[in-house]
Amino acid sequence: MSTVDLHIEGPFARVHLNNPGKLNAFTPEMLRQLDAHCETIEADLSIRGVIVSAEGERAFCAGADIIGWGALSPTDFARNWVRLGHRVFDRLARLSKPTIAAMQGHAFGGGLELATACDIRVMAPGATLALPEAQVGIVPGWSGTQRLARLIPEPVLKEMALFGRRLSADRAMALGYVAEVADDPLAAAREIAEGLLKAAPRAHEVAKYQIHAAVGEDRAAMIEALGGGMVAATEDKAEGVAAFSGKRKPDFKGR
Repeated sequence: MSTVDLHIEGPFARVHLNNPGKLNAFTPEMLRQLDAHCETIEADLSIRGVIVSAEGERAFCAGADIIGWGALSPTDFARNWVRLGHRVFDRLARLSKPTIAAMQGHAFGGGLELATACDIRVMAPGATLALPEAQVGIVPGWSGTQRLARLIPEPVLKEMALFGRRLSADRAMALGYVAEVADDPLAAAREIAEGLLKAAPRAHEVAKYQIHAAVGEDRAAMIEALGGGMVAATEDKAEGVAAFSGKRKPDFKGR
């Protein structure tokens, strides 16, 4: 059965794609499982970081299972398939915890978009990246032309999306898209994740919000989260809540 598994390993969560028979291609059920895991991770304050991995050596993720969307009507394709994947990947991208994609194999289409939704990426030397959607008559639908455009140069993105060229691990690292090329991406990702334990988790969360606000990743929500967190720590906020509960006029001090 194709699944997305969640493993809690001490202070880290590992989200593991487990559909090796189809090169870990996403089914609708896998998207829903990823969505549920993101909710679990966000609610667990003991989790300091997240690693996204996959079963098998050939592919990190080959994209979306054509059986899952091939027979859909244009309306259902846009409404139920594209929007579902987009919403789930957005949720992964906007987790308050830092995320690392450990790509032991090729990442094509939706698989590349999944890796792009993570904060940083580690890649095996022989793995490649591709956006092959045009070869089956569609276009990237889970932010392959949007989020990815902020991470690699426009001409390189056009090479992939228009001309079908693959991006090697070495070139991806040279472009800054990949943080490290390693023979064992999962082990490398775990080593990088250990660095999170040397600093304050709330500082990491706020820094991620600030960076996302700067690059346009859900900017409105990030700005309001930063402002809300600052105001929630004030004496005036505590006084306002107390006054409301006591049915009296608040005495704000500006502190």
